[in-house]
Amino acid sequence: MSKILLDMVRKQKQGEAVGIYSACTANEFALRAVLRRALATKQPALIEATANQVDQNGGYTGMKPADFAAYVIGLAAEEGFPRERLILGGDHLGPLTRTSLSEKEAMDYAAELVRQYVLAGFTKIHLDTSMRLADDDINARLADETIAARGAALCLVAEEAYRSLLAEKPQAEAPVYVIGSEVPIPGGAQSAEEAINVTSPEDCRRTLATFENIFRGQGLDSAWDRVIGLVVQPGVEFGDSEVHEYDRQKASALTASLADWNQGVFEGHSTDYQTPACLREMVEDGIAILKVGPALTFALREAIFALEAIEQELLSESASGIRLSNFRNVLESRMLAEPANWKKHYHGDDKQLAFARAFSFSDRARYYLPDRQVDASIRLLIENLTGREIPLSILSQYMPWSYQALRAGRISSKPEELLLEHIGHYIDEYLFAVIPDAKI
Repeated sequence: MSKILLDMVRKQKQGEAVGIYSACTANEFALRAVLRRALATKQPALIEATANQVDQNGGYTGMKPADFAAYVIGLAAEEGFPRERLILGGDHLGPLTRTSLSEKEAMDYAAELVRQYVLAGFTKIHLDTSMRLADDDINARLADETIAARGAALCLVAEEAYRSLLAEKPQAEAPVYVIGSEVPIPGGAQSAEEAINVTSPEDCRRTLATFENIFRGQGLDSAWDRVIGLVVQPGVEFGDSEVHEYDRQKASALTASLADWNQGVFEGHSTDYQTPACLREMVEDGIAILKVGPALTFALREAIFALEAIEQELLSESASGIRLSNFRNVLESRMLAEPANWKKHYHGDDKQLAFARAFSFSDRARYYLPDRQVDASIRLLIENLTGREIPLSILSQYMPWSYQALRAGRISSKPEELLLEHIGHYIDEYLFAVIPDAKI
């Protein structure tokens, strides 16, 4: 768990191009795909929840930290994945969702959030206090000292929670910490040009020095020694249909500055849709923790669209009397009925908006997959294809990666396995990046 991350950092500092990718998703299909790939490759599985997904009030998933931990641990048990290789992380933990409140109110909320994550057994904690609160000056840059002091206050809470956990579970591992937040808010940028300037080495050094000084001043020496990562912007981002790829030359000054920090690596957010070659270069350059989220459910959405196309090829409501899933239409109707989760992110005329709702890389459709009607449509699609022979030629047409896995004998033709294999192809690109000498 946290020892796995500490060992990864140690190897990085010794010159080994190793890393780990972090799956930031609560979707069951995506999580099962992550666990199965990790099981097959004997790798750890790092799964993270964000502060807006999971909090003390349930977040948008309806799960509190203990609920999410139990949910993921339960899925791991069903998949036969070893608990000792499962790492739970909390992402952007801080006052992210309470910025309209005063510092005291927002930080009280954030403290309880962090406390519950640590008590629930999350061992990778990203402390993010980079956002302005209601009583901060909106016309002034939030001072590094303010950000670090708030981060230290939350770290004190996390350490106290760990001591409480240790009294109950003597084998519990101490959390490791990630600091910094040079990225868009969780969920992705709201425009293609947002937040793609590479972090300067000067900003990186100043952030680390300020945090270390304040942490040690608060008696957090032990915790500071467990700060393993700094979130930076290495120049990667994605919009509706474009991807800003990693350019190691443009990031070279930033990555060279890692030599001045002997205990940690960089963490890259919004690495979704980077090419396998770019992902591997990032790990080679010390951006050893790669966060991915929307790409996993984007892959799931692709796979569901493909299965629906197969369903329509093989079945006819009028001829068979079978009710078809109508997934794409159901999804669209629910997104139109409840536009809050995509309205700020998609722009253009009606045609462009309809295209984005279906195909955008930012994948706001993922927020609608748990919807009762959308979920029922997915379940009906799986039911309609279960036990039905899918001609190999049709499978090759619509799901070529799953077709290849089926022909190789790695999976069966069950619809769920076809879905998971399609998501797994995206995961393979990350495994290629984080495992030295891996092939793809």
